[in-house]
Amino acid sequence: MDTSAIRRRFAVGMAVLTASGLLALGAPGAAQAAAAENCPGRKVRTLSFSTGAVHVYKSGGLVCAVTRAKRPGPQRWMTVSVQARGLRAAHLEDLRSRSIGPVDTYAGQRCVRVKGSRGGGSVTSGWILC
Repeated sequence: MDTSAIRRRFAVGMAVLTASGLLALGAPGAAQAAAAENCPGRKVRTLSFSTGAVHVYKSGGLVCAVTRAKRPGPQRWMTVSVQARGLRAAHLEDLRSRSIGPVDTYAGQRCVRVKGSRGGGSVTSGWILC
């Protein structure tokens, strides 16, 4: 390979790296907002309760959950957790008005337990997705 071909490939590689870096720096809020609303994979369960619902997603062995309020309004204490059988739970809790999460855990083929709450309402799934 001659030196001009090497230089062209190097220039293209640097352009791609620069563009990806600029995109990452240019919209971190949008990426974080999207991550706070969604989990990877397909929705496998919705666990409803009086003040909201926990949405459960699965992608391969990864299980992810988000708690969403039934009627967004003033901030209330919200929680969401996912626990693979035999492992510690991934858990979030905070004052929120709309949703909390996502939280995820690698469950592989294990059963998982999902919990969520908002204000006075809550739900616990028991062992699911076995």
